[in-house]
Amino acid sequence: MKTLRKTILSLAFVLAGISISKVSADPPSDPPPPPGGGHGSGSNQAPAGAPIDGGLGILFVLGTAFAGIKHYTNRHNSRGNR
Repeated sequence: MKTLRKTILSLAFVLAGISISKVSADPPSDPPPPPGGGHGSGSNQAPAGAPIDGGLGILFVLGTAFAGIKHYTNRHNSRGNR
C-alpha cells in the first residue's frame, strides 16, 4: 500500500511540475502608452516578455533527474543491496 501511495504522490509532483513549467511570462494586456515625439523611431512597440521558459525547463529536468537518482538509491539501499 505504501508503494502505491508513493507512486501516486510522485506522479502528482511530476504533473504539478509539468503544469508549472508551462507558465509563460506574457506582458500585461494593458494598452501600450502613446508614442513619444522627438527622439527615437517613434514606433510604438510593446516590451518583450522575460525569457524564463528555458530556465524553468532546465530546472525541471535537473530536479526530475535528482529525484530519480534519490529514489533509485533509496530503493536499493532499503533492500540491502549495498
